[in-house]
This record gives sequence, structure tokens and C-alpha cells, in this order.
Amino acid sequence: MQSEGIETQQEVSGEKTVRIYYLDWLLVLAILGVVLFHAVHPFDELGEWIIKNAERNAIVTFFGGFITLFGMPFFFLMAGVTSWFSLRRRTVGKYVHERTTRLLIPFIIGTILLTPIQVYFELVHKGWWKEGSFIDFILSSEVRDYFFFEFHKLTFGFEFFSRMGYHLWFIAFLFLFVIIALPLFLWLKKDSGRKFITSLAWLANWRGGLLVLVIPMVLVRFLLQQEMPSDDYGLADFVYYLLFFISGYILIANERFLQAIHRDWWIYLILGIPCTLYFFSIAFDIPVWDWMGSPGTPGFYLSWAVHGINSWCWIMVIFRIGMRFLDYTNRVLQYLRGASYPVFIVHQPVIVVIAFYVVQWDVDLTIKLLVVVVGSFAVSLGLYELLFRRINMIRTLFGSKLSKN
Repeated sequence: MQSEGIETQQEVSGEKTVRIYYLDWLLVLAILGVVLFHAVHPFDELGEWIIKNAERNAIVTFFGGFITLFGMPFFFLMAGVTSWFSLRRRTVGKYVHERTTRLLIPFIIGTILLTPIQVYFELVHKGWWKEGSFIDFILSSEVRDYFFFEFHKLTFGFEFFSRMGYHLWFIAFLFLFVIIALPLFLWLKKDSGRKFITSLAWLANWRGGLLVLVIPMVLVRFLLQQEMPSDDYGLADFVYYLLFFISGYILIANERFLQAIHRDWWIYLILGIPCTLYFFSIAFDIPVWDWMGSPGTPGFYLSWAVHGINSWCWIMVIFRIGMRFLDYTNRVLQYLRGASYPVFIVHQPVIVVIAFYVVQWDVDLTIKLLVVVVGSFAVSLGLYELLFRRINMIRTLFGSKLSKN
């Protein structure tokens, strides 16, 4: 079967290509990390979600809180990295076509097929829908009115994508980033653009110099963030993540950036730890998260500056771990390269359905947690094996490459 991993191949001598395996591993592990994050989400104290267990766990909360501080910036930066490789091997037309089939179409199909499942179980779990079956729910005009005008009120802003697509907002954002950043990426491929990247690489001359690249991200939060961060992902999030996407494209375009990451990883680790502890000071009643929703206050500027620095530092550390320990391939990587994107597409509805029933059990939280985590991975991979690997129509609708079998 043809590999459907996101491309991470580097041209050598203008002829053959060499796959950079640590980038493949980082992408795969990031997606598996998202599945784990959502699987434990019913048991943390990070606010409301689709399904929540009555009892919560502090260790799970720590894990989830840590991941939220840099997880999505890392994803979008990695997407920028893969865009650099893709544009080296494709024409502009093929690049846009490939991103459309991989991102836009799956968002539309996933919103139509997967969102109703999650909405149904969420509203039953929260006690709003008590009238009948899933079919009754889908056909109910009362449900449509409530969903579109109250529960997930439709807007014409960027919040639309998370309210309609649930977890698929990520691929909708990514598709828009591809279109918006394409003129810049094409310019960066020209002589003038390459000279700009070369001149920017002077940052690598100084220890920790790549931290300068965080400044635009922090300024975006200063200027656009108006309230407490939420799961709706509005304008501030959109521009913030767009800058990480562009940064990924730039970082991979010049070897000096990677050499600087390799050299300075310990600086980013030493800086990232206290930045993370800053946010966990909420355990001592320091209202860090409240400050982030209070524009114009000293706490607002401090918290968002620390947030941007924290995200960047952990991304640099993760890159270094990949360079050092993950630059190899094996059968596991080959399998997961093909499975990871389909698993991302289906994992959250799977988690929602399993968690809906498990949180009702009168058993220890640890048992519930294990059942949801193990069950979610097993079912998601099972759907990949049964549907995505064997039915080309499914693969086409959800952005996977066609099987040659």
C-alpha cells in the first residue's frame, strides 16, 4: 500500500531524495498525543468539554494543562515544515489541489457526518435531549434551532470552524493558512526570498537567538486577544497559529536554524520549565488565566509573553529530541505514517461515544480512564484498518491517498 505520510523528503544532488525520519516521528507522535489528550479530557479539571466525568484527577489535569500550552502551535509549525517539502516537489496547482483534497473536503465531509454524532451524545450527556433516538435527534427542528442559535451559535468569524467541525477546526484553519501563506511561500522560493531567509538566519549566531521569532506571536496576542481564551478559536488564535505555520516553513528552509536548535536546546529547556510553572501557579490561587482575558493590565501582557515563549521553547526542545533519538525508520513508523491522519479524523467521535457510557459506570476513575484511553485507540485504529485501508471511497472523502492494493 502506498504510504500516505506527510512528506518530509529532502532532495540530494538534484536527483534522489532522503526522508527525514525524525520529522515523520514527530508528526505521528503529535497526532497520537492529541488522541491521548482528548481521551483523558473527560477526567481533567480544564473546564467543560463534550463529555465530563463527575470525578476529576489532578495528574490528568497536569498532563492536559501542559499539552495545551504548546500543542497546537507545535502542530501548525510542523504543518509549515511539511509545506516546504511539498512545494519543493509539486507545482503550485498540484500543491493547492493536494491540500484541498487532504484538508477542505475532509472538513466538509467530517462536519456533515461526524459532528452530529458528537452533538447528540453531548446534548444527551448534558441533559438537554431526552426525546428519542439519534434519528429523531437529527430530524428535529427544535434541535437545529437550539444548535445553530443557542448552543453553538453560528457566527461569521473564525469561531465557525470549531463550532461546526468540532475537532476538525484544525484542518479548516490549516487549509486557510495554505491559501493565505502561498504567495509568501512562493516568494521565499525565489532568489530574493532565499536571501531574506539567509539574512534572517543570522539569529542562529547567538545562543537562544531564535527566540526573536516569538516576538510577532506575542504582539498578535497583545493586539487581538480580547477575552479569556476558549475552545472557539477566534481571530487572535487564527493569526497566532498562522505565524507558527509560517515559522515552520522558514525554520526548515535553512540548515543554520536547525543547527541552532541542536546547539541551544538546553537553553530552551531551562527557560521552558519556569514558563510552564508560571501557568501552574494557578494551583496557588494566582489568577494567571484570568489575567490572560484582561487586556490592558500588566498581568495580561506578562501572561501572553510567557505563553508565547513557553510554546516556542518546548517546540525547540521537542525538535531536538526528534533529531537526537528519532531519526530512524521501522515497520511501526511505516504503519503509523499511513494510520495517523485517518485516526485523527475519527478519534474524537470515538472518544465521545465510549466516554458517554463509561462515565456512567459506578467504578473507580482509573478503570474508567483506562477503558476510554485503550478503547479509543483500539477503535480508531480498527476503523482505519476496516474502512480507510480497504474502501477507496472512504479514503477519498477523508483525504487519504488511494490504496494500490
